[in-house]
Amino acid sequence: MQNLLPEPPATLLPADPATADLAADLDPVTVAANHPASSAAWAALAARALTNGEAVAGYAFARTGYHRGLDQLRKAGWRGSGPVPWSHEPNRGFLRCLHLLAVAADAIGEADEAARCAQFVRDCDPAAADALAG
Repeated sequence: MQNLLPEPPATLLPADPATADLAADLDPVTVAANHPASSAAWAALAARALTNGEAVAGYAFARTGYHRGLDQLRKAGWRGSGPVPWSHEPNRGFLRCLHLLAVAADAIGEADEAARCAQFVRDCDPAAADALAG
């Protein structure tokens, strides 16, 4: 059955100044301290914590970045649904945090939250789910 309702427009976040610092291999702790609203910085912290076997810290970092990203999405006009394209580089920090939140939730036994977050990534952009799963 064809959906006759129009899709909401894609939400495109503004450039994240922390991405340049992260690309320059600055310590994610410093980057997050300098750019606390940056989902990319929190994603870097979450990824490092999860790599080091620190699931609770990874969960906390990912959740912080996820909520900072939700704030930015709302400021950019997002109303709780609609595409958040992976192809738009500034969206990737939020999408990474959401993915890492799913991974961390699974690691601490929060299977329902892990499934919800994984589905949310796919709802934002299937390409993000595919890129982050690989």
